[in-house]
Amino acid sequence: MRIISGSFHLTLDNETVTYYAGDVIFITGGVLHGGEPEDCVYECIVFDLDMLMKDNHACANTIQSIMNGKIRIDTHISEKCDKILPITKKLCHVLSEKKTGYEFMTQGCLYELLGTIIEEKLYEESVYDTMTIERLNSVKEVLTYISDNYPDSISLGHLAKIAGMNPKYFCRYFRSMTGRTPIDYLNYYRVECACEMLSTKNISIKETAISCGFSDESYFVKTFRKYKNTTPKQFTKKEFRERMLPNANI
Repeated sequence: MRIISGSFHLTLDNETVTYYAGDVIFITGGVLHGGEPEDCVYECIVFDLDMLMKDNHACANTIQSIMNGKIRIDTHISEKCDKILPITKKLCHVLSEKKTGYEFMTQGCLYELLGTIIEEKLYEESVYDTMTIERLNSVKEVLTYISDNYPDSISLGHLAKIAGMNPKYFCRYFRSMTGRTPIDYLNYYRVECACEMLSTKNISIKETAISCGFSDESYFVKTFRKYKNTTPKQFTKKEFRERMLPNANI
């Protein structure tokens, strides 16, 4: 993830840090994360390390150690090494342009990025034990389920069942990892999805509420205000004005 402008409040395993323009952030698979942008423009690349494993015996052991959590790459990788930002800029550019041969360029950039991280020792050995990793993976399954099913009715009991924990313990553990209760996170995620819909689609507030899992429009407005400190209607007007602003300056 590369911050281009503004700031981004990123929470990793219950610790929140604010990053700014020029920062490059690496989030290892298996780490619980969430974030709130603040007047922020950023680029985010998600990649599967499996694609770098195929027929690559020279790098296989190191890549496998990253995948299974034995090596935890530093989060703020641009802080300690000025080689990182140019590599990530090139990687983002290659993926946005997608010119002929970009697949080769993409893998080359990823190898260069990981090679630089290892060379500069921008990592540490994992201190997580097997049980902790299993519990983190359980919470990841819950987050994935919420992402895939947020428009539907979701109960605390069902989420706890997915995690393989009793509801009381699950609620406490989830909060310790994310800073939110499961239902609070669900509502927060639904509001974030609603913001995206209101920003990109010609859709009514009632339709947005239903599409994001809120059966009651008034409750949706109340919940939206809780997280965004504004109403959906006011948010929509603000987004419309900002989209029209460039045209007004022509």
